[in-house]
Amino acid sequence: MSQPSCRFCRAPLSQTFLDLGRQPLANSYLTRAQMEAGTEGVYPLHTRVCGRCFLVQADDVVPAEAIFDADYAYFSSYSSGWVEHARRYAVAMAERFDLGPESLVIEVASNDGYLLQHFVAMDIPVLGIEPTANTAEAARARGVRTETVFFNEQTALALAARGDRADLMAANNVLAHVPDINGFVAGFRHVLKPEGVLTFEFPHLLNLIELVQFDTIYHEHFSYLSLLAVEQVLAAHDLMVFDVDRLPTHGGSLRLYCALRSSGHAGTDALRALREAEAAAGLDRLETYRDFTPKVEAVRDSFRAFLAAAKAEGKRVAAYGAAAKGNTFLNYCGTTAGDIVCAFDANPAKQDRYLPGSHIPILAPEKVAEVRPDYILILPWNLKAEIMAQLAYVRDWGGRFVVASPRTEVVG
Repeated sequence: MSQPSCRFCRAPLSQTFLDLGRQPLANSYLTRAQMEAGTEGVYPLHTRVCGRCFLVQADDVVPAEAIFDADYAYFSSYSSGWVEHARRYAVAMAERFDLGPESLVIEVASNDGYLLQHFVAMDIPVLGIEPTANTAEAARARGVRTETVFFNEQTALALAARGDRADLMAANNVLAHVPDINGFVAGFRHVLKPEGVLTFEFPHLLNLIELVQFDTIYHEHFSYLSLLAVEQVLAAHDLMVFDVDRLPTHGGSLRLYCALRSSGHAGTDALRALREAEAAAGLDRLETYRDFTPKVEAVRDSFRAFLAAAKAEGKRVAAYGAAAKGNTFLNYCGTTAGDIVCAFDANPAKQDRYLPGSHIPILAPEKVAEVRPDYILILPWNLKAEIMAQLAYVRDWGGRFVVASPRTEVVG
């Protein structure tokens, strides 16, 4: 294989960030027939850092169509905490940017309408752009006008040509998902009004490094983002960042407020402070990205030791949340259904299927009381508090909760 090049600046990529070996697609949940057929695909999951622009990225080995297919299993609305996060965003943006019935809010990767439904409730016109057919249909059922298409410059030009120009655009947890980051970002300048605002939310690379959140690496995430890298991408396409919020979501995220470079939005103190924080952490130096692998191996070894001890004591371990991040974690650790008896998940699209790679069966949460596990491993650790509150009754039989990031720990 020839040396890969940076998907943004095209510089040669020679520095490995983390190599997770060959992994299945993290959101491709298997039916019994698919599992028994033995044809599950696995692909290299190798991330590198660009020595020129410092964009961390996975090798481009899986076509987007294979990941975001018509039967995509992730529905945002199954997390009540995430829906509430979206509601607070909608209220705050409507107030800050004076949005009303004459405005237009466009969300890219709008999923099942979890966010735009809140603008609809405020009588603010919306348009969702969502490439997966089943989630788009769920959005329309909520009254959210939605188009089933990938967003890129061609899509943006078509929207602008018919008069769909946005006062506010939202792109939450999608920038990391696009293989052609230039083609994707190039579209926004065509759809934004002259003073329109674009917000991106994404997990912050600095937290991934410092908290060893390696399980957020999977094929669906082509890039792992810092302010440093994103500002360079935006600048190449006539966009700029003017403000930032630091958020607790997904283990620590950024919300960037962006606009056309020709707009009148001025940079804030919060933005300058984040630039300084990233520089202080060394995100502009290659040595910062080295030596990450031993930290990841320590997390793996800690979890394997926990499983071995639980098995020796005759304890049964189940998992909660059939999350993509959990699949990266379990497959890197070599976990199977012999280690974890089942996984519980509230999403009916995942129930009665099997986790990719590990082939652990997925059950509805109502089955927790029937299985009565001794330990419940919380795979979406960013939702730990929500899940522990929902399942507080497991303590009635002595059940306890476990998280494995940044180390394996029994938490209650």
